[in-house]
Amino acid sequence: MTRPERPMPPLNADEPTNLAAWLEFYRATVAGKCEGLTDEQVRHTSVPPSSLTLMGLVQHLTEVERNWFRRVLTGEDVGSVYDEPAGPEDHDGGFRLSGDETFAGACARWQEEIAVSRANCAARELEDTAPFMGGEVNLRWIYTHMIGEYARHSGHADLLRERIDGSTGV
Repeated sequence: MTRPERPMPPLNADEPTNLAAWLEFYRATVAGKCEGLTDEQVRHTSVPPSSLTLMGLVQHLTEVERNWFRRVLTGEDVGSVYDEPAGPEDHDGGFRLSGDETFAGACARWQEEIAVSRANCAARELEDTAPFMGGEVNLRWIYTHMIGEYARHSGHADLLRERIDGSTGV
């Protein structure tokens, strides 16, 4: 995976620009944590009993992008990319690895979902709402949630990458 440029979010911008920029910053942070690793390395687990991997994080973020920016925001009826449960209690959020998925393929799917997310957001205002859990959620809330989601997983990616090869930073 080639790391996208990780631009510093603007220090003085309007709210839509600020929210989009922080989300892009964290997307690039996760991509940077995966840069230069082999398929075997991105499948390396953190510390037992955890089964968390960098590849699992990328798959999970693909599912999260798809859920919030397609299913929730636009009401699109799309299935999961990775999280096809065997039963109602079998959802894993995309973290589970399959033997035949390559990291290049997982990254390509993640970037495809990000592109759809960007397009869906560009067509809306922060106050635009969508039905969610018996009420409504607006794009501002979704952006804020996604920034938190990515920030949390950027921290996980930091620890995973350090465990794999000692690399820290970015």
